[in-house]
Amino acid sequence: MMLEDLYRLLRSGHVQAQGVVDTMTQPIVVLDQSLCVSTANNAFLKTFKVERDDILGESFFDLGNGQWDIEALRQLIAAVIPKAAAVIGYEVAHNFPSIGQRTFLVDARRLVHPDDNSTSILVLFDDVTERQRHDAEKDFIISETRHRMKNLFAVIRSLAMRMDADSLTGVDYRDRFLARLDVTLNAQEIAAINEATDFATLLRQSIGEPGKNRLYCKGPSLQVLASEIVPVSMMFHELATNALKYGALSVPGGSLHVAWSLEDGPQSRQSLVCQWRETGGPVVVPPTRRGYGTELIEGTCRHLSGTVELNFDPEGLTATIKLPWKRS
Repeated sequence: MMLEDLYRLLRSGHVQAQGVVDTMTQPIVVLDQSLCVSTANNAFLKTFKVERDDILGESFFDLGNGQWDIEALRQLIAAVIPKAAAVIGYEVAHNFPSIGQRTFLVDARRLVHPDDNSTSILVLFDDVTERQRHDAEKDFIISETRHRMKNLFAVIRSLAMRMDADSLTGVDYRDRFLARLDVTLNAQEIAAINEATDFATLLRQSIGEPGKNRLYCKGPSLQVLASEIVPVSMMFHELATNALKYGALSVPGGSLHVAWSLEDGPQSRQSLVCQWRETGGPVVVPPTRRGYGTELIEGTCRHLSGTVELNFDPEGLTATIKLPWKRS
């Protein structure tokens, strides 16, 4: 074989090897024994927005703003040749000068050569920035879902355990339980997709179809925080349920009047004062015992650091609810 033929063969092999490296989608550089860049593939140039001529012959640890000059990484790569070691998945998180904050996993191995005497190092970079972001989002969603499911099951258990089953048929208990559960689920859905919701809208949704056309609202536009949507909704649903069974909604001519306003308090704190008033219903008879509905309304107000006053006036029930007002 002539020297010219040997050179042509070697050059052909080099071009072929370079072509293989350039087809890789992951950034790759080859370092010589001095840890200077001897070649880099197109993915490396594109990823880090550099020119080939600007990095060839330069020390790997001087590239950019010294972004790879990490003592632990320097020691690992320096040990690849003499110790026949390998760097696998070394994580580098850095604010790179031209591409911003990124996270790479770095692999480094001795470049395989037929004579088994290579002193070059192949360094490969795996950009895991988006992967880590997606993993973090997935973990957050799973954690949030578990948290919401746990809270929802706690609410369902509370509804089931605290509902008074005395004097109720199985059908009555089922219908009342499902009605309260529907309100809770609807409120949970609103809270899940909104940071806040309009108070009047939430009020109408809580009262539901039976009282929708007999509800008269008066008050300023207010936003209920997501954390308070479920308890506020359950409280007004319970008032509406009582009105449907015993009060204004139990007869055709009855109606509900709800008015609210903001009231100034000490230390520039405000309170939401809401009055629920029923008219046109049957004569109101004060209950002889505390039912689940009364306990739920009073307990919810206490949970929200508020108060409620129930007045069983013969002409119609009135409820005055006072809650600390938190701006959305």
